[in-house]
Amino acid sequence: MSHIPLRHGVFLAPYHPVEEGPTTWLRRDIELAQHLDKLGFDELWIGEHHSGGYEIIAAPDLFIAAAAEVTRRLRFGTGVMTLPYHNPLVVANRMAQLDHQTMGRVSFGFGPGLLMTDALMMGLDPDKTRDMMLEAIDVIVRLLKGECVTAKTDWFNLVEARAHLLPYSQPLEMAVASAGTPSGGRAAGRFGMSMLCVAASQVGAFDVLASNWKIANEVASQYGNTMDPAGLRLVAPVHIAETREKARENVKHGLDRWIKYYDMAAPNPFPRDGRDPVDVLIESGRAVIGTPADAIAMIERLRAKQGQFGVFLAQHVDWADWDPTLKSFELYARYVMPHFNGANANRTATYNVMHERGEELLALRRGAASKAFAQHEAAERNKT
Repeated sequence: MSHIPLRHGVFLAPYHPVEEGPTTWLRRDIELAQHLDKLGFDELWIGEHHSGGYEIIAAPDLFIAAAAEVTRRLRFGTGVMTLPYHNPLVVANRMAQLDHQTMGRVSFGFGPGLLMTDALMMGLDPDKTRDMMLEAIDVIVRLLKGECVTAKTDWFNLVEARAHLLPYSQPLEMAVASAGTPSGGRAAGRFGMSMLCVAASQVGAFDVLASNWKIANEVASQYGNTMDPAGLRLVAPVHIAETREKARENVKHGLDRWIKYYDMAAPNPFPRDGRDPVDVLIESGRAVIGTPADAIAMIERLRAKQGQFGVFLAQHVDWADWDPTLKSFELYARYVMPHFNGANANRTATYNVMHERGEELLALRRGAASKAFAQHEAAERNKT
């Protein structure tokens, strides 16, 4: 397999404390998109949530439409749009419109939904949402190809439906959310789509990274599709600083608040064994709280488990205050990106040549300087 260049992005659920104003945080999320765009990040994925208080963006496509207008090259993804909550014709129309508005800077990520309270408020059975997702995506794929679709399930009814617009991108990239179960991989293989591994560093999900990818490839072959590892995205929480000590100090700002929310929203509670939560996160491999070198080590660890993948998404979790958070992404761009893209390969090579030939080059510089002085003195003598 040829080498796949690694792209870099951010996964923004977002996690914002309930003690602070939502307006301020929504504006900061736009500012974060601008910051990432200027730093050279490739992607920003935005979640959809309707309860819980922390994850305050209910319409990722609406946020993306605003953020795309104040960025130049950053690509966006719905991470994810929860299909059981929406009529599939409406989803197809909204995504096609968004693809036109961004002129092809959007990927359509979708999933069955994570928060139980979201589903329960809508009267949905959480045990049925994965099947509902598959029913919806089967129709959405056909609509975005331009087909006229008639389809009826126990939760939607389409009668000779057509998407109002076809996507700007041909094809529009679609990505299935995958966590610890094989359902995401099976869906990706069935429809020949990208995969978004939203919990790649969590113990259970990390353990099945390779096996879920294998499942996706096996199912893809059954349907005549091919899985492209360049479209595989892995997500893990990251906060970095100049030193490990500084990073640990930074995350004291919001880590405890995040753990309380995590306990309510995640399938498995945060481990409580008397240890510092930072140590739990680091030693389990769940998160990076440290330096750029630690972020590099996390990505290499994921590569060793998964094999090649296309994009690493640093999950933004509001553990640190605003300024250290912006600094964390700056350090990522300065040190982590060039490590993987080889941007400094020629600079390093020429620097090493100068170092290795130091004495020789010093002699040449001195010789050239002596010659310049000699020529000057000769010119002065000729004046007289």
